[in-house]
Amino acid sequence: MTTLRFCAALLLSSAAFGQTPIVLRAARLLDIESGKMLKPGEVLVTGERIVEAGAAVTHPPAAEIVDLGDRTLLPGLIDVHVHLFLHPGAEDLQTVEESVPQRTILALVAAKADLMAGFTAERDMGTEGAGSADTAVRNAIDRGLAPGPRLRISGNAVDILGGHEDAINYNPAQHVLPNATWANNAAELVTVIRGQFKEGADFIKIYETGRDALQDGNFSTPYQYTEAELRAAVEEAFAVPTFAIVEYFADHAASPRQAESERRMLEFHAHEFSAQIAAGVPMAMGSDVGPFPHGTQAREFVLMVKYGMSPLAALQAGMLNGARLLGWQDRIGALKPGYFADIVAVPGDPLEDIGVLQDVAFVMKGGTIYKR
Repeated sequence: MTTLRFCAALLLSSAAFGQTPIVLRAARLLDIESGKMLKPGEVLVTGERIVEAGAAVTHPPAAEIVDLGDRTLLPGLIDVHVHLFLHPGAEDLQTVEESVPQRTILALVAAKADLMAGFTAERDMGTEGAGSADTAVRNAIDRGLAPGPRLRISGNAVDILGGHEDAINYNPAQHVLPNATWANNAAELVTVIRGQFKEGADFIKIYETGRDALQDGNFSTPYQYTEAELRAAVEEAFAVPTFAIVEYFADHAASPRQAESERRMLEFHAHEFSAQIAAGVPMAMGSDVGPFPHGTQAREFVLMVKYGMSPLAALQAGMLNGARLLGWQDRIGALKPGYFADIVAVPGDPLEDIGVLQDVAFVMKGGTIYKR
């Protein structure tokens, strides 16, 4: 009985400690929905939730005051296109040479790097041949066993035999496994999708087209599924540009010819992006990070502004639309009472210089401070 009472006392003490109010204070706070910059800004956090946010909030007697000085408080950043199971280097060789356990450990390292860069929620767009290993990564983070963003996961992407991720550059006699799961018709798509949901996927990624190319100045990409087949599987709602990865490939190309090809592709995407903005297409921020270093993907915000968005529009696309795309629009993406206390602070004013998002100085996720 003594041991049981002691354990119960420890649990009660831990719970009480977890509810200690925290007041975050900074020179500025961005109201992401209205676009107004409040000066100064404060957020009251109790447990894992925001209680108040504004120019001034209640200061409970026992609250811990965290003064962040000349910084701007923002909702945690959201990246809706990441690859935790990839790192810089030859993508195909990673999936052949590295075991799934090794890649899972590296995915946890990548998740921590993204969190420390201010990304408190992400959508992992396929494990590139690691099956449902991302289920284990997501669950470990959710259970507090490892630091990382909130995750929506898809397991393996879905592809056709001989398609975009089917190891088509290898000797067929070697029987190199694909980096996606085969589904060649509507019935197989349904079967694969049901299997992936059983293994813990939150959503399904399907390679509708690929690989992209520019031929004589014209964009070209093969279609892998018919409209009828896709209708059985997927609904698309947002454009996600992914500029940062193309810029990285151009800057790290193996030859001048390849670099020029990547730059022409980047210019093409920028042109299409401008047309999409003019047409009012909803945007979210997705970087395709993985083939370039995790924790550096805030560069995507900079490029979204460079190619036509205002800083506020880019931030709203990243946070409000990102939260909506993840299905968490009533939980994250804004500093509002009742939302999860996913909060970052950056130096200066991101409405004047979006580049400050690349220098996140403070990270809180679910009321826990990970960086200060």
